[in-house]
Amino acid sequence: MINRDRIVRTFLDLVAIDSPSGDEDAIAAELERRLRALGLDASQDAAGNVLARRVGRGEPILLSAHMDTVEPGRGIKPVWDGDDIIRSDGTTILGADNKAGCAVILEVIQSAIEDGAETRTLEVAISRGEEVGLLGATKMDYSRITARVAIVIDSGGPPSSIQGQAPYHSTYDIEVHGRSAHAGLEPEKGVPAISIAAEIIVGLPQGRFDAETTGNVGKVQGGLVRNAVPDYALIQGEMRSMVEEKLETLMTNAKKHVDEVAGAHPDARIDAKFGQAYPGYSLTPDDPAVKLLFPVLERLGYRPDPHPVGGGTDGNVFRGHGIASVVIGRGGYNQHTRDEYLVIPEMLQCAAVVEGCVRL
Repeated sequence: MINRDRIVRTFLDLVAIDSPSGDEDAIAAELERRLRALGLDASQDAAGNVLARRVGRGEPILLSAHMDTVEPGRGIKPVWDGDDIIRSDGTTILGADNKAGCAVILEVIQSAIEDGAETRTLEVAISRGEEVGLLGATKMDYSRITARVAIVIDSGGPPSSIQGQAPYHSTYDIEVHGRSAHAGLEPEKGVPAISIAAEIIVGLPQGRFDAETTGNVGKVQGGLVRNAVPDYALIQGEMRSMVEEKLETLMTNAKKHVDEVAGAHPDARIDAKFGQAYPGYSLTPDDPAVKLLFPVLERLGYRPDPHPVGGGTDGNVFRGHGIASVVIGRGGYNQHTRDEYLVIPEMLQCAAVVEGCVRL
């Protein structure tokens, strides 16, 4: 049986361990320790993700969350007076995104052990670097994962809040190599990388194009001092769309534009790298994850609410590796802000739903 006091205590213990993206060693060690204490074969892969396995019966299921948090996420002091809400004290985020998901996974396993319940073979993947580009999931050791269906516990709201559609996501890195010169004495000898970069930027996709498609130039840097013609500039950005063909059109047009600017500046060298960050998806009634999750939600009295979400999760990356994944809510709100809070009854609902998916 899911234990309210225990899952809350687990959550509070986990948020007490600082784990901003890039600084996850301590939380990874603690999660590995806890999973091993529950009898799972647990260890970290080469990327530092915590992977674990508990042998059961039937087809395996992957339970996933991420261990990192956004900043400000150091020295978190949760505010809780025993009621149904745990809040940040206003100086940091709370860390429900995604320590609540980690707590749910640990509680579901502990509950099954206590009840002597039969479960499917359970595989656990708790990733690093999710908040900074799904880095852990991208570098995960998939040779250690056999499950073809996954429950990703990493959305806001109750477990009935489901990411039903997520975008295809592409990124680009464009480097402009010019030639430096003294800006006051002989600027005509220079090839101004920043000016050329500006020509590129104005022709790149930016903003919202329709309900399904966006583009953004997110980072621009270059130059060293104000009195020298800059010989280098970097442009980094992204494009997203729920429709793969729309994203491909944006990519094609962006590449063509970069080539045109390069042709207009033969004395400069422009190196452009375009690539897919992760694939998008749309849940359908015959999707294996839907066929697993939705009946459990309905049996427990919840109406599944699949809806589009403009951001990606580890579930996008898993689907790129052939793992049908569904992302569900775990009771958190106002994530990535100092006003973040966790609704305990909804975290318990999430645990009950995950429990219903894994038990035979």
